Amino acid sequence: MPSNQNINVKIPDDVLKGSYANNMLVSHSKEEFIIDFINVSMFPPPGQGIATAKIITSPGHMKRIVSALTENLKKYEDQFGKIEQAQAPGSSEMGFRT
Repeated sequence: MPSNQNINVKIPDDVLKGSYANNMLVSHSKEEFIIDFINVSMFPPPGQGIATAKIITSPGHMKRIVSALTENLKKYEDQFGKIEQAQAPGSSEMGFRT
C-alpha cells in the first residue's frame, strides 16, 4: 500500500472514548500476537481486573507496532525528558495497606 494514500477511518463512539489499562498480557502463536489490555483495580476487592481491549495482529504488524511505539517514546523523551520505568507492583502492593 502506498505510504501517501489517505485512509478514512470511522471510530465508533465506544472506541473513541478510550479505555484505561494499567496492565497487559501478551501471548503469541506462530501466526499471531494477542495483546490483552487490563484495568486492575487497586481498591477492594484488590487484584480484580477487567479486560478493556484485546488486539490480535500478525507478527509482521506486531513488529511495526513495536517500531512505532519505540519511535514515539523517543520523540516524547526528546520533548519532555527521560521516563523512568515503573516497577512492577508486587501482590502485597495491591489494595489498601495499614
